[in-house]
Amino acid sequence: MEAAESNYFRNTPPPRDLRSNTTLAREFIRRHAEDGRRLVLVTSGGTTVPLELQTVRYIDNFSAGTRGATSAEYFLENGYAVIFLHRQFSLLPYSRHYSHNTRSFLDYMQEEDGKVVVDAEHQDEMLRVLRQYKEAKSNNRLLILSFVTISEYLWNLREVAQLMRPLGSSAMFYLAAAVSDFFVPHDRMVEHKIQSNEEFSQSSLIPPTAAVDTTKGSAIRTHGKSLIIDLEPVPKFLKQLVDGWAPDAMIVSFKLETDPAMLVKKAKYALKKYSHHLVIGNLLMTRKWEVVFISELDGEKWIRVPRNRRTKSLSGVESLVGAADPTAPKQENEQSVQPLTSKPQGEPAVEIESIIIPEVADLHTRLIERAQTKA
Repeated sequence: MEAAESNYFRNTPPPRDLRSNTTLAREFIRRHAEDGRRLVLVTSGGTTVPLELQTVRYIDNFSAGTRGATSAEYFLENGYAVIFLHRQFSLLPYSRHYSHNTRSFLDYMQEEDGKVVVDAEHQDEMLRVLRQYKEAKSNNRLLILSFVTISEYLWNLREVAQLMRPLGSSAMFYLAAAVSDFFVPHDRMVEHKIQSNEEFSQSSLIPPTAAVDTTKGSAIRTHGKSLIIDLEPVPKFLKQLVDGWAPDAMIVSFKLETDPAMLVKKAKYALKKYSHHLVIGNLLMTRKWEVVFISELDGEKWIRVPRNRRTKSLSGVESLVGAADPTAPKQENEQSVQPLTSKPQGEPAVEIESIIIPEVADLHTRLIERAQTKA
């Protein structure tokens, strides 16, 4: 793995803002280390896979960064300092309440006497969110860094992780970003935009570039009218967090599946393979309402929002809640297959991250205590 790491970072140029990001992170970590505060790096959003050096086309995924942005708020609520490493323009803590919506944020406002004011029906909620944001900002407990591509993500993750290493067991990595499994190596990219116009000859569809690895050739070629992209697997650096970058920190990673029969099995496999402290498994269609914790300390543990407190979801399928858990109450599988399109009546809806993060913090406390006992 050390050879793979060395080869990857040697052949992949660092992002332009890496130096400024590490300078900000170094000072942020130093300040909170002096205060004895726990610190968590939350990664969020999806990574792109560029297909050209001068990037026009790229491969992306669906992640908007909801899990990461929401979790960051609850980590702050639970006393952590948070480095929020997110996909540029994905959801941010606090502003997510108004940006991730079918309505424009301007619909929350109106003009009165030449001034912009918030509508009365939104005053209480917006004031609550604003106060939380201002508190995090005034206490300097939230540092926001960004990435776009898979290489930018990995460079920032490695550099910040190494800066966090002196924090020991008081550091945590909460890896909620949807990271690409495959990529086009820098030395196999074409330089210019991939052409699609049939007026060009086949040889001109993929412009040559001196940067292409002559031993492997370009990763992109044409066959007739088809475009063929030769992707390579992204080196698995998840194990490097444990073995090299931050060996004493708590590592939390995620496993997203679509097949209920595979979820727990894949999460357990990931825990064993990467030696992380906690793998949080979730199904695509029920991720807003339930997750499963797989850890060495607690084994298998399900976190589930009560039926009458679940948030709305246009894409979720509530009948699948409990499908991956053979011990779930029978009624979980007897619900309507229709997705929830409105908030439950009566008690306020509960975001599942408000349940997840206190559980994660409790596990972190026990891991810190175990580390201190060993020391």
